[in-house]
Amino acid sequence: MELLPAMSIAASGLTAERMRLDIIANNLANVHTTRTAAGGPYRRQVPVFAERLQEALRREQAPGLGVQVAAIVQDATPPQLIYDPAHPDANGEGYVAMPNVNVVMEMVDMITATRAYEANVTVLNAAKAMTLQALQIGR
Repeated sequence: MELLPAMSIAASGLTAERMRLDIIANNLANVHTTRTAAGGPYRRQVPVFAERLQEALRREQAPGLGVQVAAIVQDATPPQLIYDPAHPDANGEGYVAMPNVNVVMEMVDMITATRAYEANVTVLNAAKAMTLQALQIGR
């Protein structure tokens, strides 16, 4: 097993999961944002992961050299309508369109992203330990 590709794959996973955690933090920070520059309430963002194929094909290796964030898309779930006629963003009927961010779902996503990040760190540490042991064989 080659260790450098394994480290590259784990590093790509670290980068992708860090981006996922940043997006989750942004979603949680905007859980009460009812007015955006685009108009309307904040829309939950979701990262779309994809396999890094182009880099693998350029190097003429087998596909599967990691993961990347291919896009960041908005969740299509409609906004929640809350009755609050005193709110400045209330419509004529007194309802406010709130962001489609579910705090519980974001926390679950945060836990899974953290676990995936930890798994990639474990892979990097194992590859580093194997490299050090291989270097000691030649002594």
